[in-house]
Amino acid sequence: MSGGGDGNSAYGHTAFKRSRSHFTDRITADGGDGWPAVAGRYRLVVSRACPWASRAVISRRLLGLEDALSMAIADPIQDDRSWRFTLDPGGRDPVLGIRYLSEAYDKREAGHPGGVSVPAVVDVPSGELVTNDYQRLTLDLATEWTALHRPGAPDLYPDERRDEIDTVMAEVYEDVNNGVYRAGFASEQGAYDEACAGVFRRLELLTSRLARQRYLVGDTITEADIRLFTTLVRFDAVYHGHFKCNRWKVTENQVLWAYVRDLFQTPGFGDTVDFDHIKRHYYRVHTGINPTRIVPLGPDLAGWRAPHHREELGGRPFGDGTPPGAVRADEEVPPGGRP
Repeated sequence: MSGGGDGNSAYGHTAFKRSRSHFTDRITADGGDGWPAVAGRYRLVVSRACPWASRAVISRRLLGLEDALSMAIADPIQDDRSWRFTLDPGGRDPVLGIRYLSEAYDKREAGHPGGVSVPAVVDVPSGELVTNDYQRLTLDLATEWTALHRPGAPDLYPDERRDEIDTVMAEVYEDVNNGVYRAGFASEQGAYDEACAGVFRRLELLTSRLARQRYLVGDTITEADIRLFTTLVRFDAVYHGHFKCNRWKVTENQVLWAYVRDLFQTPGFGDTVDFDHIKRHYYRVHTGINPTRIVPLGPDLAGWRAPHHREELGGRPFGDGTPPGAVRADEEVPPGGRP
């Protein structure tokens, strides 16, 4: 998720098109791009508000990479220089020593195109950005960082299921992950109608799929579930009202509401979600579609801990692995951000 003052005020006034990641270097086991997967060298910069960054937060926790890959959490409210570290003492990231993520981007390439986006991985020794490739980052965490995974880490991208996972993720990305943005930032009625219809058409197809199986692909949690979860968990809070994806709420769909609650209650998912950050970011930053910057009081979050009964469909959340341990004290979601 990228942006700054001018870019966010333009939302709703110009046609929306998601820009490609400009920095696509990969951090791999063999260091083929010059960036080997070693413990302590890199810092993951995220916003808990951003669904694309939240994928990396969840993957990192499920795989037990907390000690190998440190994490910086940006303020959900951007200013004209975009993501900033005002949540930290002195307004600086304590590891990178910078006030704005843009400083790491500029150190890598002055005058770079495409804005400043999260998730981003920064090389700690040099202070340079390594990658902002949100599509590839989590796949590499699952497959290239295996030597640093915790004992019992799940296989989120199993080789024998990758073709099916890739197909499902592509459909979810086009119609749901990115579809809600195309609807919310549409600048004319036809574009909105097409995008919104596509969102709910895909959600109805996913409902049929998930009515008969606990997870999207196979009987364990995979990368596909992570990518759908990060949109569904935000749906009623911001996409239904703010982005006008309001044919129905997720809480009104029995299957999807049970599915997203199942994941939310699974260690590694709900314990990374900050509803306060989510709501304040969307409603206060996207001034092109919410010029008053008023943040709504709802929706009621009380139902997120209710029984879901999805275990009746079978499935093994972590396959042959185990759940992650307790959340580190310095990474807990504050009480105001969780149900």
